[in-house]
Amino acid sequence: MFESISAEFLSRIQFAFVISFHIIFPSFTIGLASLLAVLEGLWLKTKHPVYIEIYKFLVKIFAVSFGMGVVTGVVMSYQFGTNWAIFADKTSNVIGPLLGYEVLTAFFLESTFLGIMLFGWGRVSNKIHFISTCTVAIGTLISAFWILAASSWMHTPAGYEIMEDGVFYPKNWLDIVFNPSFSHRFFHMIFAAYLTTAFVIAGIASYFLLKGRHLKHAKIMLTMSIFFTVILVPIQIFVGDSQGLNTKKYQPAKIAAMEAVWETERGAPLTLFGIPNEEKMVTEYAIKIPKLASIILTHSLDGEIRGLKTWKKEDRPPVIPVFIGFRIMVGIGILMFFTTYLGLYLFFKKKLFLSTKFHKWCMLISPIGFIGILSGWFVTEIGRQPYVVYGLMRTSQAASNITAHEVLFTLILFIVVYVCLVSAGIYYIFKLIKNGIKEGEWLKKRRINLESNSVKSIFIKTYSKV
Repeated sequence: MFESISAEFLSRIQFAFVISFHIIFPSFTIGLASLLAVLEGLWLKTKHPVYIEIYKFLVKIFAVSFGMGVVTGVVMSYQFGTNWAIFADKTSNVIGPLLGYEVLTAFFLESTFLGIMLFGWGRVSNKIHFISTCTVAIGTLISAFWILAASSWMHTPAGYEIMEDGVFYPKNWLDIVFNPSFSHRFFHMIFAAYLTTAFVIAGIASYFLLKGRHLKHAKIMLTMSIFFTVILVPIQIFVGDSQGLNTKKYQPAKIAAMEAVWETERGAPLTLFGIPNEEKMVTEYAIKIPKLASIILTHSLDGEIRGLKTWKKEDRPPVIPVFIGFRIMVGIGILMFFTTYLGLYLFFKKKLFLSTKFHKWCMLISPIGFIGILSGWFVTEIGRQPYVVYGLMRTSQAASNITAHEVLFTLILFIVVYVCLVSAGIYYIFKLIKNGIKEGEWLKKRRINLESNSVKSIFIKTYSKV
């Protein structure tokens, strides 16, 4: 039954499945860790209990998400040895240290200070606890730095040399880390993570407003989300544009697939919708805007875009998933822009906390950031095909010498385990949201602790034992 399916194809599906489940959680924790640092900083400055109550509520969600990210990410490194042994053998001198740096500089840092962040209340000073929260937030960014450095190098390899044995050896680590696409991809991913978190928080705040619960907290959460996205959405559009220009320079075949441009042409139109036909090399039922693709990708009315027909068929990326994925990502960006500035308009009209339609809308679209990240990731990774190291090593040359049945068994096992595990994690997060914010509990516990540690209390406890 599975004789016609290759182990390489199943290995690609397996890695895509695992990383798709994994990326949901780090992309959320990156933004949430920074938000927690802001909330604790505001509390230290104002001493307003609302900020710390929001913190205590969100830190539980952060802990679950962080744990899920660790669990779902562990198996990815093992797949390099089991499913992609040739890739690991040829590129380990470059990729190995980058992933090792991520563990040494980020994971250990996060794990150490996460303990203080979660369990240090009343055991360390407020300033030390705040430093711990900030350190965890910085750790998430450092982790993203090294992971994206490794991934970007696979897209735009630099600072290496290939010896006679076909193995990649590093020549210049600065060129390897800061390869031509790294900065574009790093900031695009970080801002996407921040936007994802902001829309989730806006959805939670809207839920509380609709239920008439935790109104003070919900108003602060929604206001912070709106003003944060007002600043970040335009920046993300600019960063996305710069990444598009970078991709056109270093991976023109991906750009051609994203726009389904078959013939090389100047003043190329932008295809809004259509169905790419890879056999006939045409886009059927296409709705186009004249010259817009050239304007976006070259910043010129008559800019030239290279067509897919200039590459051999075996050198082209799959067009349909790249074409559709890119439109999903852009469509989500447009929805975010619309929602953000509608929220800003309602804020100045003093209707932000009263508009139930807007609150329902925020709840509805709260997960779109995750969809945007996944669609963007698919565009990036599928658009790199047929290469695993762009222009140097094909994916077919990187796979391990294993049978399709072996990969299929582990794929089914991963699907079952991940669906159960992630479902349990998401269920628990929803349960935390449903339970809501515990107002006044932190202050009450603090008062009890202060009383129990007073001189009078210590005197009574000591002499009562005597």
